[in-house]
Amino acid sequence: MKKNLPVSEQLKKKYHKTEEVSNFKEMLYRSADIYRSRTAFKTKDKNGNIVLITYEQFKNDIVSLGTSLLEKGFLNKRIAVIGKNSYQWCVSYLAASIVGTVVPIDKELHCEDVINFMNVSQTVCILGDAKNIDSLLENIEKIENPDTVFVCFDKMDDKNSFSHLLQAGKALYENGKDDFDNLEIDSDELRILLFTSGTTGSAKGVCLSQRNICSNILSTYGIVKVKRSDLFFSILPLHHTYECTLGFLLPIYSGASIAHCEGLRYITKNLSEFHPSVILCVPLLLENLHKNIVKNMNQSLPDKFKKDDGNPFNELPFYLKKIVRSKVKNTLGGRLRVFIVGAAAANPEIVADFKNLKLLTLQGYGLTECSPLVAGNTDFFQKDDAAGLPIPNVEYKIDNPNDEGVGEILVKGPNVMLGYYEDEEKTKQTIIDGWFHTGDLGRIDENGYLYITGRCKSVIVTKNGKNIYPEEVEYYLNDNPLISESLVLGIHKDDDDETYINAQIYPNIEAITDYLKGSVPTKEELWKVVSDAVSAVNKKLPNYKHIKSFGIRDKEFEKTTTQKIKRYGDNMKVHKKNEK
Repeated sequence: MKKNLPVSEQLKKKYHKTEEVSNFKEMLYRSADIYRSRTAFKTKDKNGNIVLITYEQFKNDIVSLGTSLLEKGFLNKRIAVIGKNSYQWCVSYLAASIVGTVVPIDKELHCEDVINFMNVSQTVCILGDAKNIDSLLENIEKIENPDTVFVCFDKMDDKNSFSHLLQAGKALYENGKDDFDNLEIDSDELRILLFTSGTTGSAKGVCLSQRNICSNILSTYGIVKVKRSDLFFSILPLHHTYECTLGFLLPIYSGASIAHCEGLRYITKNLSEFHPSVILCVPLLLENLHKNIVKNMNQSLPDKFKKDDGNPFNELPFYLKKIVRSKVKNTLGGRLRVFIVGAAAANPEIVADFKNLKLLTLQGYGLTECSPLVAGNTDFFQKDDAAGLPIPNVEYKIDNPNDEGVGEILVKGPNVMLGYYEDEEKTKQTIIDGWFHTGDLGRIDENGYLYITGRCKSVIVTKNGKNIYPEEVEYYLNDNPLISESLVLGIHKDDDDETYINAQIYPNIEAITDYLKGSVPTKEELWKVVSDAVSAVNKKLPNYKHIKSFGIRDKEFEKTTTQKIKRYGDNMKVHKKNEK
């Protein structure tokens, strides 16, 4: 009988057990009590030596900073955090969200956008890296609150420096000021205000409660067991909910450890220093790691096993597979057991390749508005080409599916946001009868697996009503090693109102140079190579999806912090020199 149940129902009988928490203070005090002397963070001192920070110290630092913030009168106020991934960022985020409402801001944003978010959210204090704080101070006349307090992570001589507030708060606490310990958190009120990626004009303020995020932590733990021995290697920006919930708060709930990447060029070095077991990443990072692994394999294997056009692993004899697995694991620090992939769909062939190397690769689907996870592959069931199954306590369904079962994905659960900041109309349009309308297109198979097919607003509709999902055409283009990136658009010709497919393409010059036997391509050769690649893609697609024109870009597309190509701004400028 059990075998007849859909996989999504079978999964419900297998969830890992969790211990309920509904807010960050409860979670922090619970973890500090249970995992007191265990390592919460591995950081580095100014000399590059690795320093271990226990759960007890982490909690004490949050209490000290929180006490200072309370002393400054910031109870129930908006407190922003900005900067690279760091221990100070993590302490500030939790202290700010327990004392008031935390406003995590993207460190890569233009200063004017940061100031706009501070003004809109009525921020009273911002904690961050010197680079960001100095930039704000240079434009202080644009900040509406004249009493804004600027707290710098990396300056020691300022009375408002992070280290000074920590010491001052510690002294107050030791002298009996225990207001922070006595704070009562309303788990269901706005405590996290996030501005989604984009410029001032297009960004929306997403309002989350601590229950929203805590429910997501518990749901994720229910399907992906985090071990106390795990070390999470934090690469993606912490202001983004994906990294913050799953790469920071989930390990803190679970008693695991965290180490922050010092920058993309230091990944290999950091892997050998920190020996992580879990890495959260985006498909681009996974693809780059895969590319390097395959390249190194082909360089080090005996000639008879090398493969010019791809991964030789599957055809290796058993004894060589074992050696290769061991070598690959060592290059990744020696302990890596799982990649968690989000923000975009991962190539299923790459997922399968890593699985063959005994590196579990679990992809999922989520949105900032859902705290963020909605669906995921799990410890128990995996499907390489699917976004996964519904996480515990969360439902999804397809609204108004077409003949292929594709329609808008709707989500319901305790992880769904409170609404959009100061935008009741947009909230009512997006959350209807408890169901959040994601704006994403997908389908669900008979086992409950979710497949993402595109964005509602990026769907290209032809004159005769055919729907074309740009992501599908982009997948085929990006699968060609001679193409680095692509963006597919619907355009109109001057003489009719039909919609035609245009592809904007950023070529892989290094690969094309190799393809042309070492000569840098001329303009004509480049057009010929790209044209052939486009023709090859068209052969794989039905006529109505054919690419009718393309343009070649000389620089990468502008991306969000999670490496998604932005579907607005300069990226949308169409070059259509070459008609097909």
